[in-house]
Amino acid sequence: MKLGLDGKTAVVTGAGKGIGLAVARALREEGAFVGAGALNGSAELTSLTQDGQAISVLGDLTTAAGCQALVDETVNRFGGIDVLVNNVGGVRPRTGGFAAVTDDDWQWALEINLLSAVRATRAALPHLIRAAPSTIVTICSVNAALPDPGVIDYSAAKAALRSFCKSLSKEVGPAGVRVNTVSPGPVETALWLGPGGVAETISRAQGVDAADVRQAAVADTPTRRFTHPDEVAQVVLLLASPTAGNITGSDVLIDGGMVSTM
Repeated sequence: MKLGLDGKTAVVTGAGKGIGLAVARALREEGAFVGAGALNGSAELTSLTQDGQAISVLGDLTTAAGCQALVDETVNRFGGIDVLVNNVGGVRPRTGGFAAVTDDDWQWALEINLLSAVRATRAALPHLIRAAPSTIVTICSVNAALPDPGVIDYSAAKAALRSFCKSLSKEVGPAGVRVNTVSPGPVETALWLGPGGVAETISRAQGVDAADVRQAAVADTPTRRFTHPDEVAQVVLLLASPTAGNITGSDVLIDGGMVSTM
């Protein structure tokens, strides 16, 4: 099904791998022009830009300068912005408990999970207002509503991110800009399953096999599996499209049923 994104221009942060890469690829397949921002490039991201319908912009997207450069290069290349996807994020399991989480740890979590989205949104919003109707879709997390002491700073930052997006939706909705969030549970990416990822970090700290950590993460969900990045991307595309034209201020879970509250 075509979602009405053909010819639109999207900015995607954190597009070098994982969810961000899947979103950038899905947007490109829908016919959108894509400005893909990442700290480091990847072979997959390079491949995505071969036909000129997408560009990659490398830089630190936790900084205002990095976000502004991504927006400016996308506008210079494609003429405007219709969709912003805030995807930059990161988590470091805090296996030593709350007392071991330093001010620097807290600052890191807030910079990458909250302020990166704030800064990218600030840079893109004037263009989104000019292009209205337009959309912002931000990747949040089930941890915004399921606080976990093992990722205490991440949970707090994601809760703040969801609140920021909800507040912003009320301000910019009358200008024609819709703002929504997508909250995945565990996703099959390097963040969770790669070297130094969540599963490996917990396995080392607890002296258990990483495969057991992976299995335990989804054991209590009805689907008993990780979400695939492409599945998250399809939810993002729906929210970004005119098909969801009156959805704003919403958070969409894609967690295999992990969150059981109404």
